[in-house]
Amino acid sequence: MTAIRALLLCSCLGLLRPGGGQPFLRLRPSPSDNLPVKDIVEHPDPEYDPKEQDLDERTLRKKLGSHFDPGFMAVAVPGPANASGAEAAAGRGRAALPAELRRLELGPPQGPRLKVGKKARRKVLQWLWAYTYCPVLYTWKDLGVRFWPRYIKEGNCFAEKSCSLPEGMFCKPVKSVTKTFLRWHCQGWSSQKYCTWIPVQYPLISECKCSC
Repeated sequence: MTAIRALLLCSCLGLLRPGGGQPFLRLRPSPSDNLPVKDIVEHPDPEYDPKEQDLDERTLRKKLGSHFDPGFMAVAVPGPANASGAEAAAGRGRAALPAELRRLELGPPQGPRLKVGKKARRKVLQWLWAYTYCPVLYTWKDLGVRFWPRYIKEGNCFAEKSCSLPEGMFCKPVKSVTKTFLRWHCQGWSSQKYCTWIPVQYPLISECKCSC
């Protein structure tokens, strides 16, 4: 048991480790409740930045290969990624009703079924769905010059209001996917410093759900 605890402790401490003075974050496919990834603290010294010759797009595309996903990464500054929070809130009721909600019987749990017309029932279910629907809101995030591609389309759960009646539950991440990026990493000191691009996995929220 002691050995297992020691191993877990080492794993946690290993998330940040120095590489010749440069903090090296090993981005991992975290559990969904740890997303989105917090902003990365970089060493301020520009000596740890890639030089112009290290940013050749053709070379980097070849190195990243099939992991390049234009839907979630961009080399240049991209345009807007998604609707605003207000637009997303307005669209909550327009999304398709899930199967479990379509099967919902209206009425008390241990009482008689509430008899309503099809039109009224549909409006009630749409009203309920407007509160419980949890969209993933995407925005473009600048990871900085030490990542390639530099921009990632990151998801967040809509959290401007409670998603339940009565209030108390909120939209939270339940699923995530990982995208592979290139990370500029330096080791050593001064003239002995060696830098290169290494692949890292960046976890992204892919689904949100109304929960406690």
